[in-house]
Amino acid sequence: MEKKTIGLSDLEIYIPAPKMALDRLFDYRVSQNPSFERRLRRAIEKTGQSAIRFPSAWEDSATLAAQASYSLLRRNPDSTSRLRYIGTGTETTVDQSKPMAAYLEGMLQNSGVSIPETIMTFQTQHACAGGTIAMLSIAGLLATSPRDESGLVVSSDIARYDAPSTAEITQGAGAVSLLVEKDPRLLELDLETQGLCSRDVDDFFRPIGSTTAKVKGSYSMQCYNEALETAFQDHCDRRGMTPEEVLHSTDMFVFHVPFKMMALSAFHRLVSHHTGLHGEALDSFVAERGFEESLEPNTRVGNLYTASTFLALAFLLKERYQKFGREIVGKSVMMASYGSGNTMVLLNARVAPGAPEVIESWDLESVFREERDATFDEYETWLTAPHTADRLKELVETATVPSGTFFLSGLREDGYREYSFVTPVDRAEDAPDESTGDSGTSPMPEPAKEVAWAAASR
Repeated sequence: MEKKTIGLSDLEIYIPAPKMALDRLFDYRVSQNPSFERRLRRAIEKTGQSAIRFPSAWEDSATLAAQASYSLLRRNPDSTSRLRYIGTGTETTVDQSKPMAAYLEGMLQNSGVSIPETIMTFQTQHACAGGTIAMLSIAGLLATSPRDESGLVVSSDIARYDAPSTAEITQGAGAVSLLVEKDPRLLELDLETQGLCSRDVDDFFRPIGSTTAKVKGSYSMQCYNEALETAFQDHCDRRGMTPEEVLHSTDMFVFHVPFKMMALSAFHRLVSHHTGLHGEALDSFVAERGFEESLEPNTRVGNLYTASTFLALAFLLKERYQKFGREIVGKSVMMASYGSGNTMVLLNARVAPGAPEVIESWDLESVFREERDATFDEYETWLTAPHTADRLKELVETATVPSGTFFLSGLREDGYREYSFVTPVDRAEDAPDESTGDSGTSPMPEPAKEVAWAAASR
């Protein structure tokens, strides 16, 4: 059987609209507790964070996954018809038994996306590395198939911490969907030289029943750096190159981004240790590869957990394409995906010939164009989730859900989650009415536009 290149053909990002700027959050928390001012100001400065995004009351990690996947698959109908695998990576799952991928399959099918039933759905968990592990799993499965098939990988998470606390400023929410295929159009993955590291540590975890993660900040950063070093050495050994040779021959680097300064510090440390570069020479090495630009989106949306690496990847590819044009084809990308607890997966990729056309089709600025400043009441409502069935019903019935949107419509008496979809209206109808200020959204419930189902009713 002829060996085929496996990789990514396209991707799509979805970030929920509610935004909390950290200058507003800072003033709010300090007004509640003036003694908190110094610690909170220092935390904001150390992370480089400026804002966080969080889900609306009717959104969860499954609806975020569906939103990103809906846009991706509608843009790639040929790949959708060849779909064989759906894998989700998350550390904020919606069910202790049923994978998010199964809910996702149902939501997409009931929204009109032609997902075949002859597929495998599964979920992977290893903190923030779950999405990368799902991507590699599906890539390996496709490599063994003699047929021209595709896979959908979705990283979707909602990062939430105790509030008020210094960790509160690194919350975030979002999903990135990836289309994995043979002869990919965007990125060709080198599956043979993966660098790996896993250790049993307690740097970050979320006990069963807890809605917020438990974090040992400094220790977690230490674990990140140590796992990166081990996985990088493993990768270099498998390539038969020295660490310095690998670093200098790599055109782009993409890291997991809990917050900007953590990833930037880890990259500086790795490069300086293996190349001897310091000061301006080190800054020049980082700048030439656009690394810091890949971290900027995180400062405005927060930690996306499993999706953060792929958010950085998308914005880096866009920025590098704007800089190099079609010369981006063939450039190498190193991806380092960390999951607390812990594991590090490091792999090499190469920009595929079809990448320019794929990148040109992206509207990444919509991530920021569609944000809206949230009220503190809305923010506090999110912090009190998960809600009871009655409270969720109240929130949904008073919400305004945009057309073309998936939402959590109810909780059954037995705890099962039910999802709905606001069918997109005609494009002319959906456009904002400038004379009335109509935004094109639909108050819920609105039976004429809503398709509702229990996720297992198929």
